Amino acid sequence: MTRTVFRSCFLMGVIVLLLCVLLFFGLQYRQVMDETYAALQQEAVYAEHGLMISGQPYLETLDKVNRITWITAEGDVIYDSVFSQPIANQLHCREVSAALETGEGQGIRKSESSGEETMYYALVCEDGSILRLSRPLSAVRYAFVAVSPVLWVLVLVLLISGLLAFQTAKQIVKPINALKLDQLDSAPYPELTPLISHIREQKQTILEQAGEQEQLRREFSANVSHELKTPLTSISGFAELMAKGDVPADRVKEFSSDIYRESRRMITLVDDIIRLSRLDEGGTGLPEEPVDLYALSSEILDELRSVAEKDGIRLTLEGEPVEVTGVRQLLGEAVYNLCDNAIKYNTSGGSVTVRIEQPDADGRIELSVHDTGIGIPAEHQKRVFERFYRVDKSHSRAIGGTGLGLSIVKHVALFHNAELSMDSTPGKGTTITMRFPPERS
Repeated sequence: MTRTVFRSCFLMGVIVLLLCVLLFFGLQYRQVMDETYAALQQEAVYAEHGLMISGQPYLETLDKVNRITWITAEGDVIYDSVFSQPIANQLHCREVSAALETGEGQGIRKSESSGEETMYYALVCEDGSILRLSRPLSAVRYAFVAVSPVLWVLVLVLLISGLLAFQTAKQIVKPINALKLDQLDSAPYPELTPLISHIREQKQTILEQAGEQEQLRREFSANVSHELKTPLTSISGFAELMAKGDVPADRVKEFSSDIYRESRRMITLVDDIIRLSRLDEGGTGLPEEPVDLYALSSEILDELRSVAEKDGIRLTLEGEPVEVTGVRQLLGEAVYNLCDNAIKYNTSGGSVTVRIEQPDADGRIELSVHDTGIGIPAEHQKRVFERFYRVDKSHSRAIGGTGLGLSIVKHVALFHNAELSMDSTPGKGTTITMRFPPERS
């Protein structure tokens, strides 16, 4: 964090310094140009007085610091202190034209004689002729470069700014680094008060969630123990009677079937717990691939058809083939659990309909399972996806339910970022829908 604050402070200092440098040199350059024009004007005035008194010989006595050109009102060059005659007519030059109109003229242009960028100042004399002084722009720039020692001052200022920015960053970050999450009584700066308050709230939320997770873990352990204890007690009782020889020969097969049934119930329960544990950890070890929900649902219904026919329940698949990207095994378990529940909690002669909807306007694909069963009361609908939650415990155990089927469905939906919803009316039936997001389609 110190580095970030330092970088921000130093960058701000550099930007301000560069702006100051640009402003300084811009003003300095403008000042040098103005001073040069003023010097040319003053020298032109003196030269014009001497010229009017002594004529051309006076011009020849002047120092050759600036180029001096004497021009007639028609633009012909009478005298030039640098270039020999003949010189082209100068009437077309801007500074000469301006001088003839207003009495004086100035400007910067490329000299036809030297080819250099040159500053010009022209003055109309008493006799109507024009006296022009000029200086190469390179000489002006050289005078401007004379202020270059200022650059070393700027470099020194930059170094000092860097040191100050580093020290400032350390001072700013020091109290922040000293903060302890278990002692967030106050903020080191008033600006950090909202952040500290947010951290305290997050800490409290985490503690509450940790407490809730611990409570859920305890409830889960208790539920697992209870669910396993029931079949284990039955198996133990049957086995004890058989071991003592208290079971009549004609009932041995019945007792063996009961032991087998309770064992299968335990195996199913353990398998469901393992699936939930893997889903809780966020990974299954299984690859994702394009899955045709229509074909998958058709396979699941064929697998459950013999079970449904025992109670005269009709199974129907509607929709068209459509693919989502996901784990085929998990999606199959979700559809299986939804259909299995729909059959178990249905009425004799009822129906189960699986419908696959094509992508809607938002690109979402829907898989819904509708039954004409006993339905779920409104007060239980929010909890049926919880582990081991049963609306009718006696009925659930009688049909061999583990209480984990819908919880697995919920976790499979979360794994695939799908929305899960329920619409149920007691005595009329239940519809559970999974909506897959566009990116899964």
